[in-house]
Amino acid sequence: MGVAILLIIIIILVILIVVRGVRIIPQQTVAIVERLGKFHKVLNPGLNLVIPFIDRVVRRLDLRTQQVLIPKQEVITKDNVKILIETVFFYTVIDPKRATYNIQNFVNGIQNITSSNIRQVVGHMELDETLSGRDRISLELRKSLDEVTETWGVRIDRVEIIDIKPPQEIQNSMEKQMKAEREKRANILQAEGERQSAILRAEGEKQAVILRAEAEKEANIRRAEGVQQALILEANGNGESIKIVANAERNRIELISTAGLTEPMLAFQSFEALKSMAQGSANTIFVPTDAVGVMASLGSISSVFKAATKPPSSGARE
Repeated sequence: MGVAILLIIIIILVILIVVRGVRIIPQQTVAIVERLGKFHKVLNPGLNLVIPFIDRVVRRLDLRTQQVLIPKQEVITKDNVKILIETVFFYTVIDPKRATYNIQNFVNGIQNITSSNIRQVVGHMELDETLSGRDRISLELRKSLDEVTETWGVRIDRVEIIDIKPPQEIQNSMEKQMKAEREKRANILQAEGERQSAILRAEGEKQAVILRAEAEKEANIRRAEGVQQALILEANGNGESIKIVANAERNRIELISTAGLTEPMLAFQSFEALKSMAQGSANTIFVPTDAVGVMASLGSISSVFKAATKPPSSGARE
């Protein structure tokens, strides 16, 4: 009976030793081991063996990037405006031993340093610079934190300004200013649009006037060319008609010359024609001056007219 109890006690002790001597560390996590109260080693991810009741895991640290939100705090700008600033910082543990033994709680230390440096940085900036200079504030805070956290085995990855909230009356003034700026920009854009529209209309009217003038010029040129062509054609027609008449006259003269008709013969034929005309029913006969001269030169104009003027009956008049 006593042997059985002793065996059970031994089994329990073995189980406790195994349980206390085996440490399984998750990925991206490390553990600080102390042996008899003094730092011994760092346990890496995976299966690790320690001496039970002698080695003790005093702290586990997450090696992933962590973020810590710093609550809103009131700071005063250079132009004596109270604002509320909310900040967040991101850190990574790079040396587990120093993060454990160089500071008791590095997260609280980072928060306190951040709060103190925010007051210092913002105190040298005016409100407008603070509202538009978030990157500058973040850079200054990160520089100040890097100088301290390097000895703590912690790296500050980023410091971000989440919110900057000025007093309500300042916000109202800013809203009015923004509204005035928007109205100003709107008026400027409207005036610029009207200006561009007026310029485009003037350009359009100018082009229209130029095109109308060009069209009128082209029409006048076409009309002048048409009149010129008409005059040329009319002159050519007159020249052709004169040429045709001259050719006909020349042909007639050539035919007369070819027929052997002399001037006395032509005059005699003219007299015969006058005689025939005088025997007609006309009361008055107009004799060309040239014919009269010819007849006078021949010495027979009187006898011809006498014979021609004898009435066939007593009722004939001159």
